[in-house]
Amino acid sequence: MEPLVALRGVSKGFASGGSRVEVLHGIDLTIERGELVAIVGYSGAGKTTLVSLIAGLLAPDTGTVRFAGAPVTGPGTDRGVVFQSYSLLPWLSVHENVLLAVEAAFPAWDRTKHAQHADRYVAMVGLAPARDKTPGQLSGGMRQRVAVARALAMEPELLILDEPLSALDALTRGKLQGELERICVRSGKTILLITNDVDEALLLADRIVPLGAGPRATLGPSFRVELPRPRDKRALQHDHTYKETRAAIGEHLLASSPRAKRRVAGATAEVAR
Repeated sequence: MEPLVALRGVSKGFASGGSRVEVLHGIDLTIERGELVAIVGYSGAGKTTLVSLIAGLLAPDTGTVRFAGAPVTGPGTDRGVVFQSYSLLPWLSVHENVLLAVEAAFPAWDRTKHAQHADRYVAMVGLAPARDKTPGQLSGGMRQRVAVARALAMEPELLILDEPLSALDALTRGKLQGELERICVRSGKTILLITNDVDEALLLADRIVPLGAGPRATLGPSFRVELPRPRDKRALQHDHTYKETRAAIGEHLLASSPRAKRRVAGATAEVAR
């Protein structure tokens, strides 16, 4: 069976200062149905460009992007995206924000079915008690959960999470990581997680693929996460497999970035003095 997502030899660049800068180069990536794959990379490496190619918001300069066996020619409800920004309508309640997406995805349903479906996903992300609150009455973590519920409620074949927790404070981010793992496992969706946090990827993913530093960023080897679920972040700190996988991913990312290597070398020299 063909993978759900297949990128072959994909490159993408943009005009900059009178010249063209290639952001991604020779990207090969496959995602099987039911997988939770994390792409980990430095800020500015091209992770969001990669998301936009898979979502159909951008077209590759070279190579092919296929989804469910067909070429990607534009956006579709078969791919749901949760971005860093919540993009909620501030005058609508939690329920109404999710309901709006449900009505767009399933126009043939009646009003009752729309409402019940929206409520199901509001409850899935733990926001049933806040159902009738507007975004202004919610914390940042709660708003992000609304964005996740909205994307899931459209029942996409692929859920793309583009650094969904990066704008949150450390305490909220840590709490929501655990909740996100529960939501991901419960939904059973194929999920692509984009993050700059290796620990977050190890907590959530089945497989991690590092994206090297740009420009002309390429994907590194896949790292299979052989850790049982559910995963506890504190318990993982003492797990040998976790430590080995984390170190291997970190080494690959470091090797791809001359700037990062210079920082490490400088810090080492400073300690030696």
